[in-house]
Amino acid sequence: MGAPRIARRRETPRVEAAAVAIDGRTPLLDAAKGLVRKVFPDHWSFLLGELALYSFVVLLLTGVYLTFFFKPSMGEIVYHGFYRPLRGVYMTEAYASTLHISFDIRGGLLIRQIHHWAALVFVAALGVHMLRIFFTGAFRRPRELNWVLGMTLFMLAMVEGFCGYSLPDDLLSGTGLRIAEGIMLSLPLVGTYVTVFVFGGEFPGRDVIPRLYELHILLVPGLLLALIGAHLTLVFSLKHTHWAGRGRGNRNVVGMPMFPQFLTRTLGLLFALLGVLTLLGGLAQVNPIWVYGPYRPDIASTDSQPDWYIGFLEGALRLMPAVETQVFGHTLSWSALVPAVLLPGAMFTLLYLYPFVERWLTADQSEHHLCDRPRNQPTRTGLGVGGIAFYAVLLVAGGDDVIAYSFGISVNALVWTLRVALIALPPLSFMVAKRLCLALQARDRERLLKGERTGDIVQSAEGGYSEPDRRSLTADQRYVVLVRDLAEPLEAPPPYEAGEVSPSARLLQRAQRARAALSAWFHQDRVEMPATDAQRRQIARALAPPHEPDGEPSTATDAECKEDS
Repeated sequence: MGAPRIARRRETPRVEAAAVAIDGRTPLLDAAKGLVRKVFPDHWSFLLGELALYSFVVLLLTGVYLTFFFKPSMGEIVYHGFYRPLRGVYMTEAYASTLHISFDIRGGLLIRQIHHWAALVFVAALGVHMLRIFFTGAFRRPRELNWVLGMTLFMLAMVEGFCGYSLPDDLLSGTGLRIAEGIMLSLPLVGTYVTVFVFGGEFPGRDVIPRLYELHILLVPGLLLALIGAHLTLVFSLKHTHWAGRGRGNRNVVGMPMFPQFLTRTLGLLFALLGVLTLLGGLAQVNPIWVYGPYRPDIASTDSQPDWYIGFLEGALRLMPAVETQVFGHTLSWSALVPAVLLPGAMFTLLYLYPFVERWLTADQSEHHLCDRPRNQPTRTGLGVGGIAFYAVLLVAGGDDVIAYSFGISVNALVWTLRVALIALPPLSFMVAKRLCLALQARDRERLLKGERTGDIVQSAEGGYSEPDRRSLTADQRYVVLVRDLAEPLEAPPPYEAGEVSPSARLLQRAQRARAALSAWFHQDRVEMPATDAQRRQIARALAPPHEPDGEPSTATDAECKEDS
């Protein structure tokens, strides 16, 4: 007989033992399990938010590097650095340290330009991401708070960009600060106090650069980090929206799993963004402060243009006529107060309130997890296009002097043309966009009834040409066209007989009738789609609100949804 076998205890690998020890003391592994099972959107338009997030990461990394060498001081020195054209010139330490970063620090100019390009991409990605949310209706319940957070992020991003743009104290950014001083002075009663507090005395003061520096590296980034964390927490909690398709509705959330599909895609986007920003930083010059020179209050640089996200304020200032009013011995400068304070305040207030106004027009309290096709909401799409047209006119007006010089036209004629366009173009854009949406709906109806054109031309034996029969839509294509989350207009209350109700009740009835009229204007324009009874039942199931016991939509991958269908 052979020797008896000795049972040996299997030794636990060190990595596994460490994981077990961590799991017993912290909830990290449980959170990781939930993250791995998390379903993420699979459409390219959802990557815009990630693009903004990764741009912010690049901003943090490059910004930390730049803080090692930048001196936020307005103390004057004589420059003796490597850039010979400015040697012997009086300048602030802030401007001199920026030159030092650009010409004396190895790789400093590359990091500076990557930082600037990342800021431009960050604001642009945020803006386009908000437009995607607006046009697809992703701001509806339960995501209204995320819309408010997103708008606040966009505003803070513009403030952060302006603070960083002003820090080098060059002639171009100093011109922008001079404009900011004029806006502050236009504030009734408190304008002079605000200006003295910001600049530390009469412009340009001694404290504006240090205070902008504290805002730029501490206060605003901290707020941005907190809001981004809150935004991502809500995204994880509420799940994402998705486009209509077979197996997709308001009761489920469809996408790709975190590992490995989404992780591979999002890391690819991160590395691609890093590569593009590095190429831009190395090959595309941006904000060459050595060309502008240090700021002097008695000089304004020609062709002064701010970064694009501040351009609409510059354009509003240039289009506003010079109007002043004397009130009790005080001067109200409407030419600065209206375009730079009241106009942006009204714009952002409307954007903040829009989700609640649209819900008020529909009296809809249900949850929505399906994205709207913009053509299916013609009024909302028209409003968005009109707003873009309004913004575009202001942006063009911000460079009216450069445009007039480049094309050899009168600045005065261009200003009046843009003033007319600012009033006429938004409503015209609204009407054209709305009609295009209705035309696209009519085309979808024709595709359902007659099928799609094949594009094939057949020649008969007699030499004639004809188009063969159209190709019927597939089941997936019919589903996308038919599943539309449309709200019905509110019905107006019946009128009261004279003397039946009190004046307050009659006033309330008038308000309800006005609300019903606005609801009809917003929702009644549509093209009805032909559908069978079976298709109507399928549409009703897709649009039904979540009904799970926990009140949350279920999650599934694309493959699982197609199997269920």
